[in-house]
This record gives sequence, structure tokens and C-alpha cells, in this order.
Amino acid sequence: MENTYQMGPYRRMPIPAVTDILKDVLTNYLHEAKYEVEWSQTMTKTICEVIRSRVKDLMIPRYKIVVLVHIGQLTGQSMKVSSRCLWDASNDTFASYSFKNSSLFGLATVYAVYLE
Repeated sequence: MENTYQMGPYRRMPIPAVTDILKDVLTNYLHEAKYEVEWSQTMTKTICEVIRSRVKDLMIPRYKIVVLVHIGQLTGQSMKVSSRCLWDASNDTFASYSFKNSSLFGLATVYAVYLE
């Protein structure tokens, strides 16, 4: 990528559009699914690739996209997910969506980090 001496984005990541992508992908892939360990490992990778591809199709320049997906079994437990990173609050952003059915839960988060 060539240096443009641009200090901020011309166009920010559209969070509502990214949230709609997360909702659509998680719902389509997990709606009728039953939790299985091996299946969830491969499905996590597949969902990450689909989300990343669809977010990149939005063509927002100079943002690095990081996608995290968690799939777990619903057995009455609770789970908290947190993350920490270096962050520029004026340019960096994220979107998150969680899905739940009778057997499993899915949590997807997309981080958009601006590249100067």
C-alpha cells in the first residue's frame, strides 16, 4: 500500500451494515444446527471466512478487518468474552452480534482497525 499521508479515513466503517452481515451469516449457518465439537471447529472457520469476505465487499479502504467467532454449547452455563488492544477511538471501530438456538450459541465480532 502506497503512503498517502492521510491522517484519517475518508469513509468510516458502516457499523449497521456490518451488524446486518453478522446477523445474516450467523442466522443462516446456525439456525437449524445442533452443537457438535468437531462440527463447531470447522464451522467457526467457515463463518469467519464468509464474514470477512462480505465485509471486504463493502470496499472500505485502509481498514484492517479482524473477525472472531465463538460457537459453544448451551448447557445452562454463562460465558464472558473480552478483548484488549491498542485502539484509536476516533478511527477504529467494531461490530458484534450474538445468536442463540436450543442447542448452541454463536458470537461474532468484527474489528475494523484503520491503517495510517
